[in-house]
Amino acid sequence: MQMHKYIFKKKFDQYFLKDKNLAKKIVKNLSFQNYNTVVEIGPGLGILTQYLLNNPSHKVFLIEIDKELISFLRKNFSISKNKIIHRDFLKWNPEEINLHNFAIIGNFPYSISSQILFHILEYHQYIPECVGMFQKEVARRITSNKGKKTYGILSVLIQTFYDVKYLFTVKEKVFFPIPNVKSAVITLKKKNEIIYCNKNLLFQCVKTAFNQRRKKLKNSLQLFKYIPNFYKIPFLNKRAEELSVKEFLELTKEIEIRK
Repeated sequence: MQMHKYIFKKKFDQYFLKDKNLAKKIVKNLSFQNYNTVVEIGPGLGILTQYLLNNPSHKVFLIEIDKELISFLRKNFSISKNKIIHRDFLKWNPEEINLHNFAIIGNFPYSISSQILFHILEYHQYIPECVGMFQKEVARRITSNKGKKTYGILSVLIQTFYDVKYLFTVKEKVFFPIPNVKSAVITLKKKNEIIYCNKNLLFQCVKTAFNQRRKKLKNSLQLFKYIPNFYKIPFLNKRAEELSVKEFLELTKEIEIRK
């Protein structure tokens, strides 16, 4: 399928990478340490897929929402049909196909990239690594540290479970059609230490705090004011953007202990 023969679908927010050298560079950032299975999200015309399939010892699954592209992938790549999954990744559960240890790679649609990250967090125990192409602005948010304007919900939650690294910026001209924004490739590598924290409570604390990021935590976290000695909890005189990832974990533990 040549690009000019494919009818791009705005509803899927499709921007296809066309630079093969860049595609190869992205795939090379997969370490294949302690896993041998990769799930590619939105393979499109398969520019990353062709390099993922170079090593026969690695299992490759493709998740694609566009039925027309599913047909193209089945015709053009030597990969079994049951490993090309016609699904919306945001509704996909890896347990359906008994996947419990796999990396993720993809040129992620800009409009749902944050939702993709939240879905990865939902199954983080199965995902030791991710290499992804994001809108540059989102990549900066994910890799941002406390005190910066770009530091927020995604920064804290992703960095709780993963070491993140901003690899490189990608110019608009390497895509077809050409987007109006720059992109960037980042990696997520799962942290070795075990996180002893109530995950749901952590998510609630972080989201609530950043939804009112200008307020001090003693005001933004009023939903917990019923807790005994609430105002003695550390960090409450700070704002969300002033807390490190470690401090958010400590805050969550303090709330859980007192509940």
